[in-house]
Amino acid sequence: MSNRRPPLPPFTFETAVQKVRAAEDAWNSRDPARVALAYSPDSTWRNRSSFIKGRAQIEAFLIAKWEQEHDYRLIKELWAFTQERLAVRFAYEWRNNAGHWFRSYGNENWAFDANGLMHTRHASINDVPIKEAQRLFFWNRTAPRPVDHPSLSDLGL
Repeated sequence: MSNRRPPLPPFTFETAVQKVRAAEDAWNSRDPARVALAYSPDSTWRNRSSFIKGRAQIEAFLIAKWEQEHDYRLIKELWAFTQERLAVRFAYEWRNNAGHWFRSYGNENWAFDANGLMHTRHASINDVPIKEAQRLFFWNRTAPRPVDHPSLSDLGL
């Protein structure tokens, strides 16, 4: 297995957008092992109030997350970039165990090593209750977002 995750830094606008879409597609798969491979073995996260280190903790965190967040669908969008850092905004919709719907809004700051593995992730996230009729993200459950599905900007989010 390769330790490289293209596109690699230094990022251009085009490769930064590709990196963000690859992350979105992986997260929408809801496969914790697949998602964790995008991070360096010693990656550090701050996710809301959780502090996570390494792929094993990332996988455990994601398993627990997706046991609580049903019908999860995520859209990410590039906000800004430098040669090895990306700022991303995102929103995802999900239903809890009681059947209540939420749209979670957030911002992430990502830093990458030379092999394109994310070594640092800081995420700030807010959950907003929504009614099922207010949902905007519709596509097959664990499939990538279709190319013609509106972006966050297109949706006014």
